[in-house]
Amino acid sequence: MKKGWVVGITGASGAAYGVTLVKELLSRSLPVHLVITEAGWRVLHEELDWVVTRRKETLDAEFGGYPASYEYHSVKDIGASIASGSFRTEGMVVIPCSMGTLSGISRGASDNLLERTADVMLKEGRRLILVPRETPLHAIHLENMLTLARMGVRLIPAMPAFYQRPETIEDIISFLVGKVLDNMDLDHELFRRWGEGNDYNREQTEDRKD
Repeated sequence: MKKGWVVGITGASGAAYGVTLVKELLSRSLPVHLVITEAGWRVLHEELDWVVTRRKETLDAEFGGYPASYEYHSVKDIGASIASGSFRTEGMVVIPCSMGTLSGISRGASDNLLERTADVMLKEGRRLILVPRETPLHAIHLENMLTLARMGVRLIPAMPAFYQRPETIEDIISFLVGKVLDNMDLDHELFRRWGEGNDYNREQTEDRKD
């Protein structure tokens, strides 16, 4: 049985990143353990019009019908399976990751299930990927990220690229989610990679032939 991934969604802007990642994992037959903070639910409502008063029905409508299944854990359930190192997973992605959650993880606070599960990833040596979304950044933000980077945490800020010529918001979301999948060692075709169909490189080669 596949061990699956933990995905955390927090109150930072960019809820669509987390939702898209969950769908990409489920479509690859990879089980997902989902944790959403209370602030995360607020942003899901504000940005994606999720009906947060009927959480189970909303989650089933979004994530049902895929080859793999998801399991939702309340952020308050500190005794959930994923809170223990004996429960095996491939790793964890927090997407988007608020600066408050990032701070708690960097301090080992474990004040809720999301922070505790991230702490489990660190102590068990499993993959932990954070997608911070904040601007501008002050010194405390940067110091917390440096602390985590030194521990081997992968930090993938929500910074879009434009060399693939995005035409829609979905294109921008796909690029960021694709970068996360790269760091999960999962194949995808969510964006055109640098050098693929690059007109500039082709033109330079033709110029040299002339």
